[in-house]
Amino acid sequence: MQHTLRRCLTMASIPKMRCYATLPHAPEQNKKQTSRNQQLPRLMDFPEIIWPSALNTIKNWITVQFIIRPYFDSEFQIKDFIYGAKQALQVVSSKLTGGDLNQLQNLVSADAIAELKPVVQKLSMTQRKQLEINESDIYLSFPYQIGIMFDDANDQLQKRWVEITMVFHVMRGLSEMRERGEEIPWNMGTMPEYQDKVFICNYRFKKEFTAGQQSDWTINVANHFRAIDLINEESK
Repeated sequence: MQHTLRRCLTMASIPKMRCYATLPHAPEQNKKQTSRNQQLPRLMDFPEIIWPSALNTIKNWITVQFIIRPYFDSEFQIKDFIYGAKQALQVVSSKLTGGDLNQLQNLVSADAIAELKPVVQKLSMTQRKQLEINESDIYLSFPYQIGIMFDDANDQLQKRWVEITMVFHVMRGLSEMRERGEEIPWNMGTMPEYQDKVFICNYRFKKEFTAGQQSDWTINVANHFRAIDLINEESK
């Protein structure tokens, strides 16, 4: 099937701690070791996406307005999809944290579960805890890429799918800060006191729209990472 699968119209190319002089400073080596223990390994083989692309945004709009809604789903709304994607992120992240990947069979593809399972099983409890995402802690979300795929292997029935790559920016504890009425710095991602709390998640959703064979949205990519970890890797 894969050799007959052709991808077309793809829309792609992406919060202080108080210090006291009387407290001893941790040795630099211990700090580095702590950072390594907290750093998340790559969950899946997928390039990290952080910011949106202006070109992709235009192409995504064209795909939704002139292909998906007229020919696939007249009621499709990207804002509704984003709302559902946030809920899916919270559910999947909770199962990843608990290591309950078998409970994701109806939401995550079998191939993705097979790739995620050995990585998640090797994570420490500290690392697993970082995977849990609260929907109310998401402060930025956008579709980076919307693509259409066709399979012409069957002359009588053309199979077709829609695939949407989502990017979520999350700050752990954001909802509690808002409840306390604390001001959220617009540049919190660059502030040291917040860098360990800011996470980025890349999730890719896929749904079949073949005539008479429509399915639910499933996730075939799930990546969580901290922006500070990428910065540290680039500085090595």
